Amino acid sequence: MVSAKPDYTGEIIAIIRSPISPSVMRERLEDYHEKDIAEVLPALTSAERKKLYRILEPDMLSNILERVEGAEAGAYLTEMDLRKAAQVVERMESDSALEILSRLDRDQKSNLIECMDETSQKELALMASFDEDEIGSKMTTNYISLQPLIQTGLTVKQAMSALIQQASENDNISTLFVSDQSGVFCGAIDLKELIIARPDTEFSSLIMTSYPYVYGHESIDDCIERLKDYSEDLVPVLDNQNRLLGVITAQSIIQVVDDEMGEDYAMLAGLTAEEDLAEPLGQSMKKRLPWLFVLLALGLVVSSVVGVFEQVVSQLPLIMSFQSLILDMEPE
Repeated sequence: MVSAKPDYTGEIIAIIRSPISPSVMRERLEDYHEKDIAEVLPALTSAERKKLYRILEPDMLSNILERVEGAEAGAYLTEMDLRKAAQVVERMESDSALEILSRLDRDQKSNLIECMDETSQKELALMASFDEDEIGSKMTTNYISLQPLIQTGLTVKQAMSALIQQASENDNISTLFVSDQSGVFCGAIDLKELIIARPDTEFSSLIMTSYPYVYGHESIDDCIERLKDYSEDLVPVLDNQNRLLGVITAQSIIQVVDDEMGEDYAMLAGLTAEEDLAEPLGQSMKKRLPWLFVLLALGLVVSSVVGVFEQVVSQLPLIMSFQSLILDMEPE
């Protein structure tokens, strides 16, 4: 027999609405996945959500908001204290932070960015420099860089020390990226290879100099197939001077592929946007039925006109091909 799925939604709501102390509530909520907590937010009142924002740490809140769909994430962000909201955005992946900020109005966005630290402001400015259809807009600056370690004679032990220092702030550690003193990309090192190597092994012998990479201003359509074919967890993104800017994660690649497929399905269905695929049936009918009736009426008019000129049509059958073009036209 298949066991029933636990009612995480009910459990989380019960914890939030219980009179327990903030520290105990935080400990209990940390046992749940951020995705489950994100699904609970719409069921809470504004006061309950604000209570949740005050209790949870910025790291956990950032993971929760990254799993909220659409404009709701921006709405939840505006419910927080401004400084707390800035701390939450600082801890998000750069592409997620930029997407959520784009949902805010100009004043809200400006005030929030002013409260963020200088490093985060620079990262967001870098992300904003790419167009939506460029792969650089999907990258994150959350990666391990071993830029100072390209010098001759450095050992694995020294590389491990540098990894430990950066791992507290960057959790994408499955692959380490190596640059020279000018920031030019030199290659990558698999974390497993670094762990199993002997402490006195020369660091440069572990570098994979043929590791795949993309340029930030490349079109997503041009490089998505390469990213899929390499199947790497992290792929470096370079600028036009071959300097390392950030990385594309496997999660971002999946999201990009999903977006591309959604756009293709929308086009095949004759929809103007991917969001129309998830639109309720009633709302979709309300938007499209008036135009369908108008097109039906125009089709009848065209058929009537064709009937009047039946003799001309019989002499020039090629004219009939334009009837299909007219009938298939639909306003955007």
